[in-house]
Amino acid sequence: MNIQQLEYIIAVDNHRHFAKAAEASFVTQPTLSMMIQKLEDELGVKIFDRSQLPVQPTPIGTQIINQARVIVSQVKQVKEIIQEEKGIVKGVFKLGIIPTIAPYLLPKLMLRHEENGYDIELFIEETTTGQIIDALLNGSLDGAILATPLKNDKIKEHPIYYERFYAYVSPRETSLYAKKELEEDDLNINRLWLLEEVHCFRSQILRICNLRKRKSSHSLFTYEAGSISTLINIVDNNSGLTIIPEMAIEQLNEKQKQNIRPLKGISPVREISLVTRKEFLRERVLGIIIDEVKNSVPPALLNDDLRKFVVDI
Repeated sequence: MNIQQLEYIIAVDNHRHFAKAAEASFVTQPTLSMMIQKLEDELGVKIFDRSQLPVQPTPIGTQIINQARVIVSQVKQVKEIIQEEKGIVKGVFKLGIIPTIAPYLLPKLMLRHEENGYDIELFIEETTTGQIIDALLNGSLDGAILATPLKNDKIKEHPIYYERFYAYVSPRETSLYAKKELEEDDLNINRLWLLEEVHCFRSQILRICNLRKRKSSHSLFTYEAGSISTLINIVDNNSGLTIIPEMAIEQLNEKQKQNIRPLKGISPVREISLVTRKEFLRERVLGIIIDEVKNSVPPALLNDDLRKFVVDI
């Protein structure tokens, strides 16, 4: 067994096609097929079911491929650690980010990264927390910007900033709109627009509002949005309210900013961290990305005293 064989099975898994995997690996298909066959013979198992189109990994093959991703990623880390020791900070960093952070942080982060001029190529993938954790553990991602704490003993969290939650209220909600601050009891489940269940942001809002403990009465609509901007547009054009993160306020126009209401007394916040596998060792690269994130957010969000107000996920 060698690293090249592991890279080949990863390529086939990525492309689900031997010819395309060979092309991506810059080898001929017979060479790639022969190397994978030798690995299967050595292990005494079939990694791929070649009778299916597109080709599929077998159940044991899936486990082998997942472990291969971790091994290949760690081998690359060894090379990059040696470069860092020599004062060379370069390479690829595969970064995941969740949709409730990406629109507000990512444009500024990309600008800061370009301005810094480091020879670090960022590959950025926007997806949900669950998918990101899986990708971190199988080596498909190096790190991710997520809401924490996640309480997962297989990952390491590097907290960076703390972001308050605010209510966004339709002017048609006359009694709520007249208030300068909203209390917990004002967050009526029948008037509150939420993100769909795959988003951890939704679970934090439910905790803030204690909505899991409340019973819902009849409502004309049940709609779970895929993005915070959709929730804002719904409130703008209908009635009701939603909850948005602090950095979303920057993207509102002046009229929309009049719809913002702080939450009285409870001051809930979410913690945003750079998350990696526990085995990730490229400390200098992590430090660079953390600094770039810090330089991409308002200084008020870097206040560690806000940690005591973090809402669990």
